Amino acid sequence: MGTVTSVVGRLGLTDIGPVVGSTTLAEFPARAVVGEYIPISAVVFREGHDAVAASVVLRDPTGRKAQTVRMTPGAPGTDRWHAAVSADRQGAWSFSVEAWSDPLSTWEHAVTTKIAAGQGADDLANDLEDGARLFDSLAKLLPKTERPRASAAAKALRDTTLDVEHRVAGALDPFLQSLAHEHPVRELVTASPRYPLWIDRPRALYGSWYEFFPRSIGAQLAGDPAAPARPLRHGTFKDATEHLDYVAKMGFDVVYLPPIHPIGEVNRKGPNNTLVAQSWDVGSPWAIGSRDGGHDAIHPELGTMKEFQAFVKRANKLGMEVALDFALQAAPDHPWVEAHPEWFTTKPDGTIAYAENPPKKYQDIYPINFDNDPTGLYAECLRVIRHWIAAGVTIFRVDNPHTKPINFWQWLIGEVRKSDPDVLFLAEAFTRPAMMHELAKVGFHQSYTYFTWRTSKDELAEYATELVESAPYMRPNFFVNTPDILHSYLVHGGPAAFAIRAVLAATLSPTWGVYSGFELYEHQNLREGSEEYLDSEKYQLRPRDFAGAEADGRSLAPLLTRLNEIRRAHPALQQLRDFTLHTVDSPEILAFSKRDPATGDTIIVVCTVNPAEWREATIFLDLPALGLPLDSSFVVRDLLDGSEFHWSQANYVRLDPAIRPAHVLHVQAM
Repeated sequence: MGTVTSVVGRLGLTDIGPVVGSTTLAEFPARAVVGEYIPISAVVFREGHDAVAASVVLRDPTGRKAQTVRMTPGAPGTDRWHAAVSADRQGAWSFSVEAWSDPLSTWEHAVTTKIAAGQGADDLANDLEDGARLFDSLAKLLPKTERPRASAAAKALRDTTLDVEHRVAGALDPFLQSLAHEHPVRELVTASPRYPLWIDRPRALYGSWYEFFPRSIGAQLAGDPAAPARPLRHGTFKDATEHLDYVAKMGFDVVYLPPIHPIGEVNRKGPNNTLVAQSWDVGSPWAIGSRDGGHDAIHPELGTMKEFQAFVKRANKLGMEVALDFALQAAPDHPWVEAHPEWFTTKPDGTIAYAENPPKKYQDIYPINFDNDPTGLYAECLRVIRHWIAAGVTIFRVDNPHTKPINFWQWLIGEVRKSDPDVLFLAEAFTRPAMMHELAKVGFHQSYTYFTWRTSKDELAEYATELVESAPYMRPNFFVNTPDILHSYLVHGGPAAFAIRAVLAATLSPTWGVYSGFELYEHQNLREGSEEYLDSEKYQLRPRDFAGAEADGRSLAPLLTRLNEIRRAHPALQQLRDFTLHTVDSPEILAFSKRDPATGDTIIVVCTVNPAEWREATIFLDLPALGLPLDSSFVVRDLLDGSEFHWSQANYVRLDPAIRPAHVLHVQAM
């Protein structure tokens, strides 16, 4: 998060945030979603000892003042002031901070101090008249029904027949002071510029994703013992549509599909990324394009556009949105290669360069070159996106956006936002932090993260804190696994490792995701040290017996279902910004809390990171962060199994990864 260093004015006004960009310029809008609590802060001060105050002015997309919220002082001695605002609809909002001298507070402090010191009416004559004039001014600012209170206070201050205590009593009345707080007399107002805010729909921040390959759903034995080389039939959208009930039952909000387009036949990869494919091998969905079409077409074996739209309609009816992969690359036989060779990179020998990430080679994929014909290529990309929006897609998971120009994404997302502001983009960019953060700043609504590789207590604590600090522009999506990433923690950790990662992803981040097979504890990698799955679904069909595994108790689906139920019921887990780490006297138990500022809903999560052995510890809670007094004793209810505990500041826990790897505790109303 950035701040603007200084606003030059009558009063000191510095370090205003959130501002996304440099220290002197808001280069990009800060981000939030409808209804989200947006913390605003600034440092406010002035010369001398007179009181200062500050307000946040929030303006809606029309430029109209939507809220004016008085700020509250932070830690003593810091001069930092805070407020929270929220927007009630999408669009381009803005905020500014106004610092001002607070003459009523200055007057009140001076008068009460002097009276306590024994000064009488003669000594306070000027102070009393100053106060009367201030309450005359206040009367003009109050609602008509309350103006007589301020006028009466001014009149009493001028009444020399009363003693000093009675002359000031009306001015110091708590109710009148609360009115003065709501309708302040302001002097020497110093206003900042207006800083941009972009407000998205709530799904940009909160959701549960489930990824599956439609071609594997319904894949089954062909029934021909004479053809063992190709024992499976290709799944279709009709099969995938039937599978949606299974996904919805687990409580997921978003169904994410890898590319559904025709797959290239030239240089097609075989099982486990082998270079030679047999005639029956299905290839990688990311090798997009063949004689059957390109990015705007559907693989013939999956079905038709009408059947895809039926899939989308069924998902929507079940309360889920459909996210589609947007991978800007092409198979050698993609129609673009012949029609627009300028969209690719030609090597000195005249051949087109295929994709490489040394030592990996992707002979079945040609990367796009954005420099030769940006006008034509940009227009085609926008056309493809709008083609799928028209088919019902509302979210795009963008493959490897860090390998394309940043200004292209800023342009594309900006164009889509103009016509379809509900459409969201997720950046799949496991790359350098600077690039990941810049992609978020230029418009991506969500970002893949390093969560998959953060497995220790300290790594998780540090990374979660970093993401909270980036909340004004970067929203994380914690996938527990992907078709490309099978972490060694899952390879060697057993079923408990899967449960631990699910709990952490679902509670640390407001958006999380699961790649199909995670709930079945799939953990066999290609070779020791590799993050590739053995018999990866990227290159072949992978049928699964979901129902049988659940019936036999070999599925994590019940836990995933419960986690999604908890997330849906508790707004504390639907937000990112209000996050607190708590002290634990064990290096393998992580404790943190989330609290929804609007409702006070509070969740405490205590989770082991050791999937092999039980651990015990004492949790030392930061009670003020939970909205509780330091001497509090209260009840917490474990939302995973319904058990209740009486907790206070220090609490004993024992976690057995095979039985109870975590507590997800709801703080009960006191």
